[in-house]
Amino acid sequence: MKTDKIILLAAILSLQWSFAQFAKIVDKDGFVNMRKNADAKSIVVGKISSDEIVYIFDADDGNKNWLNADYTDKNGKDISGYIHSSRVKYIESYESIPSTSVSENKIVFNSKNIRVDIESEPFNYKENKRYFSTTDYNGHKVEDKFKGQHIWGTDGTVPQTHYKFISVKINGKTLQIPPKEIENLFNINNESASCYFDSEEETLYINMVNSDGAGGYAVLFKIEKGIYKGKTLIIPF
Repeated sequence: MKTDKIILLAAILSLQWSFAQFAKIVDKDGFVNMRKNADAKSIVVGKISSDEIVYIFDADDGNKNWLNADYTDKNGKDISGYIHSSRVKYIESYESIPSTSVSENKIVFNSKNIRVDIESEPFNYKENKRYFSTTDYNGHKVEDKFKGQHIWGTDGTVPQTHYKFISVKINGKTLQIPPKEIENLFNINNESASCYFDSEEETLYINMVNSDGAGGYAVLFKIEKGIYKGKTLIIPF
């Protein structure tokens, strides 16, 4: 019954994912303008450099020339607006690395020169309770940080699962996503994970949508030329 629930949730998240997804800025000028409205004459609300990651929700009212997007800059500021569709490349348009093994707690992606192992496990809240901190919201205290980092994947509830590790092997070289980068990501749905490889830039993208049924989030990890380059997190709804 638990497995069926997880599969159903993953299917729902996958459907939502088909309408909203990560994309990379690609512009010969080195940056793109994000505008307040879907119009080239609209106010510029932000400038985003090429190769930066944005989250695209959909075209504006069927106008495929303009895409509704969210972006978090290097200072952690969230910006929302519109980007011309000619300036983005969807991550899922790159070569897909097939999954060869999938279970509730583990998924493996494998191709000729790339292997990705993602494993999760139950989260022991009792042993880790001391690492949580609370914020007072109008007299209501909420646990919203774990080891000093924002908690992703819960809606005020106790985390049920977390990542055990994410391991990547490219062209014989093995690396792991640093533990600090995944320790505050909870309620894992391995079935939602996918991997894509940009062969021209030698860049691997690992993405997934995790949730406990509420507090959903999307995460994209980037590995360039065998070196971990960071992650992008967004609430995709």
